[in-house]
Amino acid sequence: MNLIALSLKGLRRDLRASDVRALFVALALAVAATTMIGFFLDRLDRGLTRQAGQLLGGDLVLEQGQPFDDGLRQELRQAGLTLSDQVDLVSMVSQADAFQPAGLKVVDDHYPLYGQVRVDRGDGIEKLAHGPPPGSAWIAPRLAQLLDAKVGDSVQVGSLGLTITGLIDREPDQQAGFAGLTPRIMLNIQDLDATGLIRPGSRIEYELLAAGPPAAVDSLGSRLDTLREAGVEIRDVRVDRPSLGRSLDRAQKYLSLAGLAAVLLAGVAVAMATRRYVDRHLDTAALLRCFGASQRQLGQLFAWQLAWLGLAASVVGALLGLAGQAVLLSLLTRFLPLELPAPGGMPWLMGVLTALAVLVGFAGPTLLRLKRVSALKVLRRELDPIPPSGWLVVTFASLVFGALLWLYSGDPILAAGILLGGLVALVVLRGIGQMLMNLLLAVLARLPQRSQNGRAWQLGGRQLARRREASLGQLLAFSVTFAAMAIIALVRGDLLTTWQAQLPTDTPNYFAINIQPQERDGVESLIDSAADSGSGLYPMVRGRLTAIDGKPPKQQVPEDHQTDGALRRDLNLTWRAALPEGNRITAGEWFDAGTDTASDGAVPISVEEELAGRLGLSLGDELTFTIGSDSVTGRITSLRHLDWESFQPNFFIIFPPGALDDFGHSYITSFHLAEGDNDMLAEMVRQYPGVSVLNVEALLEQVRGILGQVTRAIEFVLGFVLLAGVSVLYAALTASRPARAHEGALLRVFGAGNRILARMQWAEFALLGFASGLLGAALAESAALGIYGWLGLEPRMHWLMWVVMPVLGAAVVGGIGFVLSRGARRQAPMESLRLLGET
Repeated sequence: MNLIALSLKGLRRDLRASDVRALFVALALAVAATTMIGFFLDRLDRGLTRQAGQLLGGDLVLEQGQPFDDGLRQELRQAGLTLSDQVDLVSMVSQADAFQPAGLKVVDDHYPLYGQVRVDRGDGIEKLAHGPPPGSAWIAPRLAQLLDAKVGDSVQVGSLGLTITGLIDREPDQQAGFAGLTPRIMLNIQDLDATGLIRPGSRIEYELLAAGPPAAVDSLGSRLDTLREAGVEIRDVRVDRPSLGRSLDRAQKYLSLAGLAAVLLAGVAVAMATRRYVDRHLDTAALLRCFGASQRQLGQLFAWQLAWLGLAASVVGALLGLAGQAVLLSLLTRFLPLELPAPGGMPWLMGVLTALAVLVGFAGPTLLRLKRVSALKVLRRELDPIPPSGWLVVTFASLVFGALLWLYSGDPILAAGILLGGLVALVVLRGIGQMLMNLLLAVLARLPQRSQNGRAWQLGGRQLARRREASLGQLLAFSVTFAAMAIIALVRGDLLTTWQAQLPTDTPNYFAINIQPQERDGVESLIDSAADSGSGLYPMVRGRLTAIDGKPPKQQVPEDHQTDGALRRDLNLTWRAALPEGNRITAGEWFDAGTDTASDGAVPISVEEELAGRLGLSLGDELTFTIGSDSVTGRITSLRHLDWESFQPNFFIIFPPGALDDFGHSYITSFHLAEGDNDMLAEMVRQYPGVSVLNVEALLEQVRGILGQVTRAIEFVLGFVLLAGVSVLYAALTASRPARAHEGALLRVFGAGNRILARMQWAEFALLGFASGLLGAALAESAALGIYGWLGLEPRMHWLMWVVMPVLGAAVVGGIGFVLSRGARRQAPMESLRLLGET
């Protein structure tokens, strides 16, 4: 208890010291970054768990491309489940002269099984436990804006006119991410037939939603297995918990890693500030040893001091994290179709553990040196080398940091790769930074000394050279920070712009789907009369892969891909006599136009190579597809590479002509229209209301909006990274304050004024910032080249970044360093010289 009381007294006294303030700020930033992400992800996870059935739509969801029979419904009801039918499709919706592709959600009178629909019917938002009645429609506000429609207006869906009776604020089973790009319209299932949209070959998903106790779902185990083998996609709320989409999943990982980058930079600041903390307490430690304190008591005393400091920083950091996660939620609102629970306590505990890991790993080794101090060592201002136990502490802290990487990224391989790759990159960057520092110093040595500015730059360079190790550490920390910010800027604007610039000017910007055979000639004539270019019409049949070489697909597919989407949904099948444009044969041979069916009933087919790789398919394998109540078997005779970025209709599976003619089918095509040329589209909607036209440019604009939201959230987190980088500079200034003050006092004794001292310190920090910006530009350029290669884009240099980042780095680091070192310049020479013993 005496040690605890003494530690509290010492901490109160130390709070006036700049190094303790630096420690506090660095730890608070580390905790704020991790708790902000932790609170955000924890609320998402608990919200998804609590509302899983609501988000999924039921405890059990069955989905296929055709209506479910009444016999299955009867089985599910007898098992004790409540049922609701739902149909999803995409179609054109029009109001007056405005038209827009929309996602149709067709519901019955039992919808929703869980939760309530939030709808504005003209008198404010209401919570309703039912869908729209027959003859009416509820639409999303975005669709209302695009159509310039309001409650009470009439909207045309296919061949049916419906009255808008409400604007959808939130659906209980609304899916997030890119699945919801097209604005939503909800109508009653009794109106579906009258729309004329249910036609052979149309892209329609029939869903049967069921709600009931777990025992009822368990009793259907064997029946559900039979349905899966028959090609029905089944989602069980206990197994297939809904997610928020790949885009938000990636954003979560990115945000987590960005938060850990702030932790790492804060750790560097802690290490720098701890050195100054130890220097100040050498005399205290020596006196306590003289009064009989043991090494163990010294270690416990300073450990308690830092523990109290870490606890206080954790509280402040947690408060900042709470505020930060609220900002994140506001930035990512579009991705969050659920009400999140209040923040829990686990993220705060993780923040405390993070602070302790940072303290143990980055401050522990230096404190171990402090407890071994002797009176003679203090008089000589020397410290023992780090003991073996110190290196054990560093190793332990590295493992803890790796565990945090694993925890926040959710990927052990990624965590190990970042940890090991970071160590290797640190060694490489250190070597490059050393060469860059030497080059700058060599250039400065050749500057003329006739002017005060020239002498100031040379003195600033000498200051960097005198503290080379500390300068290298700051150089690496700031270069990584600048590189992270630059990469975000490139990803936000340049990559998408470059990708679009590489597309030909006549790249298709519209897709037309659900074209019936009897409409083919008319639609093709309309497109040819107005479009600049087109892909031609492709027939399309919906079929489910139900057998590979006569066995269920999951028995033949590699274990890692047994949940592949190609096995859980209907695939779009087509036939073609000639190899389509943008396709290239990589194995086997393309079938001839006159190819006949083999004697065993199999027809030759061509398969996309990536799909074949995932499913473990090769030439000669036989694939059986179920289409309605019939099936067709094809033998793989070729594998193809596709250009997915061509905006042409692409298909995984292609049959020869004649193999699928007897099945109900529709047509799909893509074409390019000049901007503002919408007369043909309006005419197509009037003549063929069942044809759905998708504006790819509109979808890309919505994608940009989503990416913009995620990017703003990432930039917000990277603001903490930048603050952590500033804390590194603050800690470095704190650690070197006695040396700087002493050097400044000596220069003033020999005649240097405040102006030359100010110029020298500005030059020192500006040089550090310039070198950091230059190295950061190199890092960002390397990362951008890798991203370009991954996206298949043509590499390019960003010359402007190489100019802006060094200048920006010099201005930012130079300005911050100049302001923070102002106190040392104003200190009296005699007071500064007294600090000689602390250097």
